[in-house]
Amino acid sequence: MPPTYIVASMTVLGASTIFGVFTNLLIVIVNIVDKVRGRKLNPSDLIMVTLGSFNVLFQLIMLVNDYVSFLDGKLYSSEQIYTLFTVLLVLPIFSSFWITVCLSVYYYLQIRIFTHQCLIRLKQGVSQLIPKLLIASVFTSVANGVPAAWYRHKDHLSSSIFNNQSLTASKANIAYMLPSTVISCSLPLTVIGIANGIIIKSLLSHSHKDDRNANGDLSPRAEARFRAARTIGTLLLLYISFYVSEVLLLIDTFPRNSPGFCGCLMIIYIYPPAQSVVLILGSPKLKQISISLLQCLFSKEQSKNIEILFIKL
Repeated sequence: MPPTYIVASMTVLGASTIFGVFTNLLIVIVNIVDKVRGRKLNPSDLIMVTLGSFNVLFQLIMLVNDYVSFLDGKLYSSEQIYTLFTVLLVLPIFSSFWITVCLSVYYYLQIRIFTHQCLIRLKQGVSQLIPKLLIASVFTSVANGVPAAWYRHKDHLSSSIFNNQSLTASKANIAYMLPSTVISCSLPLTVIGIANGIIIKSLLSHSHKDDRNANGDLSPRAEARFRAARTIGTLLLLYISFYVSEVLLLIDTFPRNSPGFCGCLMIIYIYPPAQSVVLILGSPKLKQISISLLQCLFSKEQSKNIEILFIKL
């Protein structure tokens, strides 16, 4: 019988994959439907569609990767399989980090009040800038991820979670991991942190009475600014949690069957669905559709209204 942590990990992985694929596909499908119906996607919609797509890819690859490693360590430890999964995993991870940077840059340009002419023109041309940033993000991720197939060294891994046999398998060496981690993990984290700090500072320094109406409620524009700041701030916290967990596993901080190891795995597993939930809650359109879908699930009387909602959007 497999250890308790293996059962728990596989259960959480399966549940998070189902939930994460559903929520991320919801983001993608809703925006694609809008596009098909003739509505032009704004830059934030385009970013969320791209991020949702990579999250779905990451979760499916991670599901297969971890289930194979849990159930058939000998197959997983073969050089070809390990190399394949290494490259397939790092590509969506790196892409997700850089696409999150695109979202933070977009919110920064939208919220920040500029006086310099160049920055004003940059803000006005954000709809042309974001697609270029997304392409650059994917290109950077591929350039950093594909070399993982060549930069490896031999080490001993457990051939099965159910026995103590060991065999030789491939691992990425420090010559590859250090620069790739700095470029595609640490650098995006730094950029997001700086953008988030500037956004919060800008909101605090430019808050005034015009942000609220006579009843004391936030104006739609002010509410959108605070919602954007809340979204990028929450994404930053998720990013930090994921980043720290990956580093702890990478440097073998915890034994494989320890609570610490299992906890890091849980954080990594719930990262994509948690990220999608943050994006949905940060978008009034996606939030309303999600609420309508939940109402359909728990109340058959609401099922006929969901199609009308999509048409109105």
